[in-house]
This record gives sequence, structure tokens and C-alpha cells, in this order.
Amino acid sequence: MHPEEPKLPREAIELYNRYIHGEISRRDFLSGAKRFTIAGLTAGAILDALMPNYAAGQQVSKTDDRIKASYVTVPSPQGNDSIKGYLVRPFSADTRAATVAKLPGILVIHENRGLNPHIEDIARRLALANFMAFAPDALTSVGGYPGDDAKGGELFGKVDTNKKLEDFIASALWLKSRSDCTGKIGVTGFCYGGGISNTLAVRLGENLAAAAPFYGGVPPAADIPKIKAAILVHHGELDKQLAATWPAYDMALKAANVPHEGYVYPAAVHGFNNDATPERYNKAAADLAWQRTIDWFNKYVRA
Repeated sequence: MHPEEPKLPREAIELYNRYIHGEISRRDFLSGAKRFTIAGLTAGAILDALMPNYAAGQQVSKTDDRIKASYVTVPSPQGNDSIKGYLVRPFSADTRAATVAKLPGILVIHENRGLNPHIEDIARRLALANFMAFAPDALTSVGGYPGDDAKGGELFGKVDTNKKLEDFIASALWLKSRSDCTGKIGVTGFCYGGGISNTLAVRLGENLAAAAPFYGGVPPAADIPKIKAAILVHHGELDKQLAATWPAYDMALKAANVPHEGYVYPAAVHGFNNDATPERYNKAAADLAWQRTIDWFNKYVRA
């Protein structure tokens, strides 16, 4: 076994991904997981091993004195009227005040469970890389992220798909137009958020400088020529269905003269960047993908 491969059977990971994507119920997951009970683990223990541990995965504390963070509400007249999100900027150690210099902005799009602690941590990591990050919560109209991923997934399906997208577009344009933003923005997202990152590249055109989707679905081929942002794609090798979309996307981006790069990380599964889910997390792939993402944003959003 490759040292970075997950310890549970790959099929169990794939079953978990189907569960968190709403394709099967919790009961169906537990029933299916019985096939993988190993070393005395029950189906419930397998589920517990796969569910996120946000405290263990946190890299930057909410109280870190190098950042200044707040929750803000953004108008979204074409969406659900408004969307709440988590705004983070670097903090000046010299003045002990929020840095007033204009910064490039990065929109952070969550998975299909809402704005959970891991995505907030991603926003804080971006602030430490000297970006202003905004992570909107698509569950705002149904009360916001409920503190539990399973419940968040249930709520997610209750929000109109088109209005969710309009909420993210409103968030991006709000971030871009802020007086403390340089006017250049990028977007990154994970799973559902990776697909939304690609969609925003289509919808925002020249208003978006760069996108770095992690294991996200690709736009329809007819829409790819609308993309003006520089695209950086990340997939896990074992996430076969999504990884298989890269060659055609690569060719279409090339034909549209869009600056782009794409990487398929060996022995990495869907969700490999999420260090709050240790059975999926692949540190080697995550560290490399993150460094490439920061370098990409420095090149195309900061420049």
C-alpha cells in the first residue's frame, strides 16, 4: 500500500462519498459498510472514522492574533435576498489593527454541507498568505450551517440551486467592489465548491482573475470559451470519475486560450485536501496542491 493511501478500504471511502453527496441515506451507508467491517470495526465505527474531526484538522485558530475575522451579510437580490459569510484579513502586528492596505480577494466555496469549521479554517489560511478571504454560507436562507455536516447536507437540498449560485455571484462581486480590495479576486472551492468555482469562472468572465477548483465538476463544453480566469485544477487519482474529466477540460481550455494547469495526485481520493477527515486526507497531495494554489493566486490575482 502507498504510505499515503487511506487505511480503510477504498470502497468504504467511495461509499462515504456517495452518502455525503446525498446519493444514499445514512441507513444505506451503514448497510453497505457492513461489507467492510475489518479488525472488529462495526459499520458505525467506520462511519465515525470517516466523519470530520474539525478540532483535529484546524490549522489556524479563530483567535489567532495574526488575523482579523468577522461574519458579514451580503445583499443578494437575485438569490435568497442575502447571504452571510466569514470575512478574514491579515492583522498588522505593528499597529495591532486591521491592515488598511488593499488586498486581493479570494472567495472560498464550501462543500455541500454549508460553511463548516474546515472551510472557515481555509479562509484563515488564505489570510495568513496575505489575501482577504470571504467564505459565504449557501445555507443562510435556511438558518445557516447547523453545526453538523449530516444535517447540513439535508438542509442543502432545500435551497434552490439557481438562487444558491446567484448568492455566490453576489458574494464575489461584493468582495471585488470592497474599498479594501484591490479589485482583483480569485475563487477556490472543494467538491460542490470546486464545481461552483468552475461555474463562476464562466459566469463572471473578466471579473474573475483566477480559479483553483479542488475535485469539482466541469462546465458544459459550450460555456468554456466564456472563461477569462486562469484555471488551476486539482483531482485525486482514485477519484476516478472526476479525474477522468480533466483531459477534455484541458483541451477545451487550451482551445479557448485560457491560462491553465491541472494535476491528478497519486493515491489521493475525493476530498484529499480535507485534513478534518483523516481517512480521506492525503498530506503529501494536500500540501502540494495548497502551495500550487497559493502560487497561482500570487501570480494571477496579486499581480
